[in-house]
Amino acid sequence: MQRAVNSMGIVFFPAFDWAISPTHPERQERLLYTMDQLKEEGIFDLPGIREYKPDVAKMEDIRRVHFCFPDTGSNVTSSHLISAGGAMKAAKLFAEKQEDKSFALVRPPGHHAMKVVHGGRGFCNVNMEAIMVESLRDDYAIKKVAIVDTDCHHGDGTQDIYWHDPDVLYISMHQDGRTMFPGTGFPGEIGGPKARGTTVNIPLPPHTGNEGFLYVLQNVIMPILKDFQPDIIVNSAGQDNHFTDPITNMNFSAQGYAELSRILNPDIVVLEGGYSIQGALPYVNLGIILALTGLDYSYVLEPNYRPEAVQQEDRITDYLKKVSDAVLKQNRSPDTDAISREREGKFFVRSKEIFYDTAYITERQREYLLDCDHCPGLLAIESSSSRTRNCLGLEIPKTGCEKCTELGLQMFEQSQKEGRFKNIQLIDRIHGESLRYRDDA
Repeated sequence: MQRAVNSMGIVFFPAFDWAISPTHPERQERLLYTMDQLKEEGIFDLPGIREYKPDVAKMEDIRRVHFCFPDTGSNVTSSHLISAGGAMKAAKLFAEKQEDKSFALVRPPGHHAMKVVHGGRGFCNVNMEAIMVESLRDDYAIKKVAIVDTDCHHGDGTQDIYWHDPDVLYISMHQDGRTMFPGTGFPGEIGGPKARGTTVNIPLPPHTGNEGFLYVLQNVIMPILKDFQPDIIVNSAGQDNHFTDPITNMNFSAQGYAELSRILNPDIVVLEGGYSIQGALPYVNLGIILALTGLDYSYVLEPNYRPEAVQQEDRITDYLKKVSDAVLKQNRSPDTDAISREREGKFFVRSKEIFYDTAYITERQREYLLDCDHCPGLLAIESSSSRTRNCLGLEIPKTGCEKCTELGLQMFEQSQKEGRFKNIQLIDRIHGESLRYRDDA
């Protein structure tokens, strides 16, 4: 009998009681067909591969990452807490050396959930990877984390959460935002003024195939990871780049995903998108598991796979070589003019308008980051949406200095007295506390 070269823990949670609608692409069958395939192939009979049940995240785990307005409870269900807990369980398996690798096969997904949450967008309410990463950083003193997002849609939520964090490298390769939701993820998006170069975006043209994905991986992503030297690598594993996916336009295959996983060699994998429930997900997930455990994946083929039908065009190959060169050059020598330098006093400022396509909510934000000489800086976000108005979120960073800590607490108290904001939340990462004020009058 074969034995896994690298042991793996698979955390499984299909969320039977959560769906946007009974026929929505994001539904429980996404995981059920995969589990049937894994059992049919005898994956769990192989020594070194084990299934685990998820933990349940606490509200404090959500509040460590997000400003949820009007409150956390109105934005999450029990399924969201278990999905986040599943990702946290996967992290625990790796961090405590119970397994060499771990794979959170969980839903609902999360990479479109931003720092501020007013509802669901892109099928996501809270960000599973970020909740997991912050548990790793707090509970296991892991400092430098790399998140490589291979979902077909740009992970704008994960990017937003870590925009100002120099210790988290976020890399995304995705279908060009000019051709699909969420319309972001361009090479010029390279991180905030205190974390320039720790956000990397590689937009891929529609119909990119195995050749293109693997070229970008080897020529852009792997060199940047080598430069960054993370303590841990997380794969935000969206599988909607598959050539049979009903809502995207790419030509990736199960063999391509397996080879990507072998080369990237992430420590933890967290499932994101992927909506070809029968034609792709069972085979892609099987290939990923075999690749990361060091087992043969050469036999993994989709029933309707025809190499000639998904062959990448020469024009796409040429385009990706140019994009890859430009992205790598920019990462190593970030353009100081690439990010808006709008300021108000000692604060960097940026404004955003966000549409929650799942919940039909519109939001406007005004974000302020203190230009601190001693730490990443106090973050303040003024937010107002069609659901909840006049909100303020304050965050003292994990490596915040005494000045930013004092200012954050002062702003929390002063804002209550001024009465301009009806809902105020403070995340104090230094002391592990979240404070909330809500005026319902």
